[in-house]
Amino acid sequence: MDAQINPDEVAMSAIRAQGPGGQNVNKVSCAVHLRFDIGASSLPDPIKERLLALPDGRITQNGVVVMKAQQSRSLEQNKEEALRRLQELVDSVAVLPAQRRATKPTRSSQRKRLDSKARSGQTKAMRGKVSE
Repeated sequence: MDAQINPDEVAMSAIRAQGPGGQNVNKVSCAVHLRFDIGASSLPDPIKERLLALPDGRITQNGVVVMKAQQSRSLEQNKEEALRRLQELVDSVAVLPAQRRATKPTRSSQRKRLDSKARSGQTKAMRGKVSE
């Protein structure tokens, strides 16, 4: 299932970045604060449900994804980075994990396991004190 994010549904605001940057860091707002409302988006319902069920700290209780991108000193690069990370988050739940099928161990593997247990038990029994 291919779930593309509509850029019109993403709210981005420029904020001042943290960290080093000299005098420039106090003047230029180059970090990006991204907000994406999962419930109001045009994503398919199964993807919305799996997104809301994720134990991710970036998703609020109201179902809004909040991300901050400040790797680059360029506002445009930070916008692209935030959108890419949001798309990765959506892509991670777009593919259903494979259903696990319960299997039985083979008869020979069960026999080998029991034989090795018996062997190790005998070895441990031989470690006892020697009586005269």
